[in-house]
Amino acid sequence: MTDQQKKILISVEVEEFDIPEEFGQQVTLQEKLEISRSGLQATLALLDKYEVSATFFITAYWAQHYPELVRKIATRHEIASHAYYHNTFTEADLEGSRLALQEISGQPVRGFRMPLRHKVDISALKNAGYLYDASLNPTWLPGRFNNWRQPRAVFRENDTWIIPSSVSPHIRFPLFWLSVKNIPLWITKHFSRRALQKDNYLSFYFHPWELANIDAYALPAYVKRVSGKKMEKKLDGFLRFLQKQGAFCTHAGLLETHIVTALQA
Repeated sequence: MTDQQKKILISVEVEEFDIPEEFGQQVTLQEKLEISRSGLQATLALLDKYEVSATFFITAYWAQHYPELVRKIATRHEIASHAYYHNTFTEADLEGSRLALQEISGQPVRGFRMPLRHKVDISALKNAGYLYDASLNPTWLPGRFNNWRQPRAVFRENDTWIIPSSVSPHIRFPLFWLSVKNIPLWITKHFSRRALQKDNYLSFYFHPWELANIDAYALPAYVKRVSGKKMEKKLDGFLRFLQKQGAFCTHAGLLETHIVTALQA
């Protein structure tokens, strides 16, 4: 596969900004919504700069507050579900969020990603009408998850496609927002090349609130030390690098290629 055939999947998790509550600081509902909206404006400008077609995993609750902005996103990007709310979940939210996002965006919603990367019932996901799940991060993150033994690349479970976030081969270095934020960019670039060589695609994700000013919130340094304009600059450098490694592609677009290849085999 040539470099231009390699696929670069950028995904954006649009949600209520509730991470301070994990560290004991209460945030008003308006702040939770507006911090993400503010960062989203910078996110969209950055994606436009590098002509990225991305997948936006959006909570239905956030989308209901900014329907025009969601429709704007849908003109260029894939809309997928990030559940109904970011901090609570019931199984009914699977179908409910999909239908709500479809109505708002005017676009079929085929993908799902569980908030905080919690495990989702794949049978329930399939019954709710989804084509794929993108909740799996196949690495170890202390206090979050331990997915060392899970597959690194696209696979199927119960007739549902699973698209894991990318990690490097062997040591499973995670290639996501925290690595860009806290690790020298050349290291993340190195492991991104390794993942692309092995898998022919790279799946990287971040949140719009990272590009907003979050200095006032009680968050650990590894979350807020590089944020706002600093994070925007680092993401700009990473996207500039990725643009030379392959073609930007949505999650649904990757599956279309995957399915066609399987049918031709």
